[in-house]
Amino acid sequence: MESLSPNPEQVFHIRTILAVVMGLSLTRLLTGFARIVQHPSRKRIYLVHLGWGAFLFLTVIHFWWFEFRLTHVERWTFVFYFFLICYAALLFFICSILFPDHMDEYAGFRDYFHSRQKWFYGLLASIFVVDVVDTLWKGTGYFIALGAQYSIRQALMFALAIIAMFVKNKSFHIIFVSGSLIAQVIWILYNYQNLDF
Repeated sequence: MESLSPNPEQVFHIRTILAVVMGLSLTRLLTGFARIVQHPSRKRIYLVHLGWGAFLFLTVIHFWWFEFRLTHVERWTFVFYFFLICYAALLFFICSILFPDHMDEYAGFRDYFHSRQKWFYGLLASIFVVDVVDTLWKGTGYFIALGAQYSIRQALMFALAIIAMFVKNKSFHIIFVSGSLIAQVIWILYNYQNLDF
């Protein structure tokens, strides 16, 4: 069946479903941070873990912000709809990896984080690939408007995440998460300050 240009109610319906999944991601992150505040001595905190939690918080709310662009998608298919749900689910999954339900068998967040390091960074790398697909799906004009810095950013973050899967050096992880946080803030402020992008 041929897809039809959606009316505003259809786009609202799609964005509502995405909001449910994104709400679960935010809930996971905020609950994880709240547990650290509630029980600061229960598990030793780890700056790299906290940094990635902050990065994912920004990433999730950024995702919801830039998906306003869905109102400009002219043709909808079930495949694109399914892709968006999978993108949102990927963000939820990485948030769940970062803040698990239980950590009884781990000495602290550092121990836990590095035990799941390959999973976390592998999922993080995939987010940057999926985001490129999402951007292209919204139109080549939109992709081009983001400039060469978008492609460079995505490729660099993907490569660093793949490398981080296998690096145990704490300094590397601190530099990576710090640089990623700074880059994410600059990227959002530079490209997505207003909804009329």
